[in-house]
Amino acid sequence: MDPTSLRALNLRPSTAYFRSRAPGPIFRRFSPSSLRFSSSLAFFRPFSRFHSAVDSSEMGDCNSSGGRVPDALHQKFLQVVLVSPQIPGNTGTIARTCAASAVGLHLIEPLGYSVDDTKLKRAGLDYWPYVVVKIHGSWAEFMDYFRQQDGEKRLLAFTKRGTQIHSDFSYKQGDWLVFGSETSGLPGEALIDCSNGQFSGGTIRIPMVETYVRCLNLSVSVGIALYEAARQLNYEQMQLHTKISADSGRLFSSEDIFS
Repeated sequence: MDPTSLRALNLRPSTAYFRSRAPGPIFRRFSPSSLRFSSSLAFFRPFSRFHSAVDSSEMGDCNSSGGRVPDALHQKFLQVVLVSPQIPGNTGTIARTCAASAVGLHLIEPLGYSVDDTKLKRAGLDYWPYVVVKIHGSWAEFMDYFRQQDGEKRLLAFTKRGTQIHSDFSYKQGDWLVFGSETSGLPGEALIDCSNGQFSGGTIRIPMVETYVRCLNLSVSVGIALYEAARQLNYEQMQLHTKISADSGRLFSSEDIFS
């Protein structure tokens, strides 16, 4: 899908909005030379840091009519949480998946890379301006933020030892899909909050044959889980963003591009 056809998700601290630049041609083939990334990523505190691979000169007016998504609408759908991800390429790929599915992404430190990492940016291509990313300093800091979010919500831990299969589980709006590090999985405190805490939704596993493979790739696991949850919710969050795009006169490209 061409990046100019995507809509920017919106946040600022605690609601900072990232919008795309002025629309270019609707149909445009991707080429590596077209990639443009800011030399540094923007961060904001307290609670969490928002970052996108665009600088302030590329951010539009959040109060204009083009594509603003109310925070309440964004929060009531799905969120992806990565606890201490270690491989920048995985995070970049997951960010691209989140952009494609209109889902927010949360990264919990420590990270195994710098957010300026070239591999991170390359894996996300030029979709970074369309992804809402929040970085939390620790699991405890994330939980402080999570508790303050309005509406019904659950934490769902994805782990090899999960008690329910991902396709048998019943997802609902307000679910936060939590994944652990590529090297060590989910920490104990996260597993406790997801399985026994006030907002626990349970532990979930994606079935696999372990004879030759120790585990699935993190970005693959997120894609499988996220799209199963979205399917059960009839892809409502995607329909919302499609409607916003149509209302503002922006069209989605019908061309298949698998870069």
